[in-house]
Amino acid sequence: MTAALIDSHCHLDAPELAGDLEQLVARSRAVGVGRWVVPAVSAATFAGTRDMARRFGAWPAYGLHPLYEAEHRAEHLDELARWLRDESPVAVGEIGLDGFVATLDMQRQIDFFEVQLKLARDFDLPVIVHIRRSQDLVLKYLRKWRVQGGIAHAFNGSRQQADEFVRLGFVLGFGGAMTYSGSQRIRRLAAELPMEAIVLETDAPDIAPAWLAGPPPARNEPAELPRIAAVLAELRGMTLAEVAAASNANVARVLRLPQDVPDCPHTCDAGS
Repeated sequence: MTAALIDSHCHLDAPELAGDLEQLVARSRAVGVGRWVVPAVSAATFAGTRDMARRFGAWPAYGLHPLYEAEHRAEHLDELARWLRDESPVAVGEIGLDGFVATLDMQRQIDFFEVQLKLARDFDLPVIVHIRRSQDLVLKYLRKWRVQGGIAHAFNGSRQQADEFVRLGFVLGFGGAMTYSGSQRIRRLAAELPMEAIVLETDAPDIAPAWLAGPPPARNEPAELPRIAAVLAELRGMTLAEVAAASNANVARVLRLPQDVPDCPHTCDAGS
């Protein structure tokens, strides 16, 4: 790969990665993953996400994640608006809806999701959406608010749903789940969707690939992305370089990054 591969979704600011973050970033760069999109998950993490992004040269996004809906307050939406105005993130995210965790209040999730979609529209920003067991509901509100596209993170829906996300200006994130032979629907989509609809991601420290599987749940990290990309290349009959270049171009397009993206988008004080 001639250019640094972009991990389109990872949480470098997560507590699980804090203990050896500099070494983790060094491992990532050593295997050719030199750029990362890092979505915040709550108002309490905005400053940490920004500081980490500046330190290592990542692209931050700011949003209120549905899994943390119990922590979110109405005033956090005002705070988010200030961060979107003052900090120039690449997207509003991670936002969305989660239909998997039964204890979450879906109406409250929707309320926060709608306001954040309106903010994305007001600030003319793409969004990074969490869509676990909520694809049709997320699509409903994306059709309502008509934001500037973005990334459907960890896609695991039907071909019909995939096509609708693409029609609305989204690309679909594929990562560790695609590496499991039993993930037949995900692997079929990865093989058959237009390459223009796909971006690579790790979701580190979560969704570890098959080679890290086994109890206890393994910690994922961006250095696994080239092997994940190799799985996609094999599924599609492409070279690793072709897959990496296409994914990078797709991330740059939907997040409106420069097409010739430097390896370190901000001034870094580590590994530069």
